Amino acid sequence: MRKLHVDGRLDLSVIHGDGTTTAAKKGGDNLGYSGHKHLKGDKVVAFCDRDCNVIAPFIAAAGNRNESPLLREALPKLSEMARAIGMDLRDSTVSLGGVYDCRANRRAIFNRNMHPNIPENLRGRKTPKRGRKRHFDAAIFEERFRTIERVSAWEDKFRRLLLRFERISQVNYAFKTLAYTLINLRHYCRN
Repeated sequence: MRKLHVDGRLDLSVIHGDGTTTAAKKGGDNLGYSGHKHLKGDKVVAFCDRDCNVIAPFIAAAGNRNESPLLREALPKLSEMARAIGMDLRDSTVSLGGVYDCRANRRAIFNRNMHPNIPENLRGRKTPKRGRKRHFDAAIFEERFRTIERVSAWEDKFRRLLLRFERISQVNYAFKTLAYTLINLRHYCRN
């Protein structure tokens, strides 16, 4: 990560984040059963920059947990990683999906001197939300589909991670970390 920062290939002006759920073939620890889709698996929240570099250790939880509270666990890891490589995240924009739209997540992002770019989730409201209009840039949000969704698709190219066969979570997360490392190394393998 430090090498990407030194080479100038790390653009942290906009940080994209999203969560993915991996289905589990066998049982094991840290697996949740989701009654909605009858899925047993785990959920991961990861962050990447504008050039599809994964920039923070991911946060993992059982598959039946909501992604929204996981963001508040992932933001300190993001700040810690930025401090470790000597980057400053102040005034950067954090672009997330509508599932992360809540007051606690926006406050957690603001407390780190970053700006949230989260579309307002109406949740079947009949009346509009009161108060000041939240800032939302649709162009930055559209950029998410070329960045974090692409990283998720690249992660699915690793057949070992497509379905979780490991019973021990640390082994599965080690493979996931290795996949994210290989995704970040693609800059150095180009001719």
